[in-house]
Amino acid sequence: MDLWLSVWSPTAATMRRWALAAVVANAGITVTGAAVRVTKSGLGCPTWPRCTPESLLPTAHEGISAANMAVEFGNRLLAFLVLAAGLGCLIAAARLAPRRRALIGLALVQPAGVVAQSVWGGLVVRSALNPVTVSVHFLLSIALLAACVALYVRAGEGDGAPESLVHRDIRILGRALVAAVAVLLVVGVVVTGTGPHSGDEIATRFPFDIQAVVRLHADVVYVVLGLTLALLLTLRVSGAPAHARRAALVLLGVELAQGVVGYVQYFLAVPAVLVGVHVFGATLVWIFTLRAMYALRTRPALAVPSAERERLDPVPA
Repeated sequence: MDLWLSVWSPTAATMRRWALAAVVANAGITVTGAAVRVTKSGLGCPTWPRCTPESLLPTAHEGISAANMAVEFGNRLLAFLVLAAGLGCLIAAARLAPRRRALIGLALVQPAGVVAQSVWGGLVVRSALNPVTVSVHFLLSIALLAACVALYVRAGEGDGAPESLVHRDIRILGRALVAAVAVLLVVGVVVTGTGPHSGDEIATRFPFDIQAVVRLHADVVYVVLGLTLALLLTLRVSGAPAHARRAALVLLGVELAQGVVGYVQYFLAVPAVLVGVHVFGATLVWIFTLRAMYALRTRPALAVPSAERERLDPVPA
C-alpha cells in the first residue's frame, strides 16, 4: 500500500526516492550487461524478441548451454524491473502537486529509454554482438543514467533559475570534467570492444591495436584525474560550500579506486571478474561526476507573482 501511495499520491520526498530507484536500477542493469558478456552469454538467447526461434522462454537449444541461456534471459528480465522504476517515476511526476513540467519531461525519458534500449538490444543480438552495436548499447545506458541522475537532482530542487554557488570559471571546469569523463567512457568501450571478452566465440572485435587503445585510455584517465584535482583545489581555495567540496572529494576517491582496478586488471591479463568490477566502477565514476557538477549550483523555488500570491493567500480585511 505504501508503495502504491508513493506513486499515486507522491510527495517531494517520495518523488526523489523513485528517482533514486531509477538510478540504482539503470546502474544495476549496466553492470549485469557486462556480466552477460564476460560469462560468454551474449548469445545465450540467440534470437530477439524470442529467446530461441521456437520460444519466448529459455528452452534447450543446440550449441548453447543452459547456464549461458539463463544468464542472458535473466538480464532481459531485469529490463522489466528497470521499466517498472521508470514508470513509477513518470506516474509520480505526473501526479505530483504542484505539477512540475521539468520533472515530467525527465521522468518520461525513463520508460522511453528502456524501450529504446530493449529494441537496440535486439539489434545487438541480431548483429551477433558486433562491437559497434555493443558499444552503443552501453553508451545508451550511460545517457539514460545521466537523465536519471538529473531527475534525482531536480526532484530535490525548486524550479527557479539556476544560481551558481561558485565562480563562473569553476563551473566551466566542472563541465569540462563531465566532458572528459564522457570521452573516457567512449574510449573505454573501444578498449573493451578490442579486448578479449566479446560475449561469444563468434563475435567480432574492433581491428585496433590493443596496446595503443589501452595507452589512449590511460592518457584520458590522467586528464580526468587532473581536472578532478583542479576542481577540488579550486573549490577549497575559493571557499565553496562544503557539500560541493565533499562531492569533488568523493569523486576523486571513486576515480582512484577505479584506477587501481584498471591497473590490476591490465597486469593480470584482464580476468573476467575484474572486467565486471571495472564496468561497475565506470558507472560510479559517471554518477559521481554528474553529482559533483550539479553541486556547483542550485535552483531555488520558483517565485510566485505577487498577484497570484495574493489570490492564493489573501490578506485578511
